[in-house]
Amino acid sequence: MKCIVVDDHTLFRDGLRRVLESEPDIAVVGEASDASAGLGLIRELRPDVVLMDIGMPGLSSFEAARLVDRNFPGTRLVFLTMYEDEEYLLQCLDVGAAGYILKDAAAPKLIGAVREVYQGRKYLSPQVLDKLVGIRAGAHGTHGMARSSTLTPREREVIKMIAEGNSVKEIATL
Repeated sequence: MKCIVVDDHTLFRDGLRRVLESEPDIAVVGEASDASAGLGLIRELRPDVVLMDIGMPGLSSFEAARLVDRNFPGTRLVFLTMYEDEEYLLQCLDVGAAGYILKDAAAPKLIGAVREVYQGRKYLSPQVLDKLVGIRAGAHGTHGMARSSTLTPREREVIKMIAEGNSVKEIATL
């Protein structure tokens, strides 16, 4: 699988490249420090998966994701970010991203998520999925694991629709 990494932090890109390329079936074919340069690489190299940071200077990562979704149907975009905010997650899903992975994920989780996305599935970090459905545990707002018994039928339906790749607009109309 061919990947491109787009992040404005050189040290992070270097580390991510090493993690990804530790797997025999993953090759990082390009790196960019902003969304505009990333789009140029995507156009040129036609990767299978792009891992892109959200908060970079220049062209909005969300606009870049829209362009990837519209113009490169064979490329799956994953946002790799430190933001746990549900608003960012909803924006990412709305622009066609295939995944949302927090930067504090362990290497095996990251690799598993990239493989899931490559195989045509969606991946959301559990912490942001909990926020998406409004699950909170503990007295100080810490997050617990979602249990299906604590979800309403509508929340379960929304999670299923997200996993199936429906946009936020599509979900809202159902």
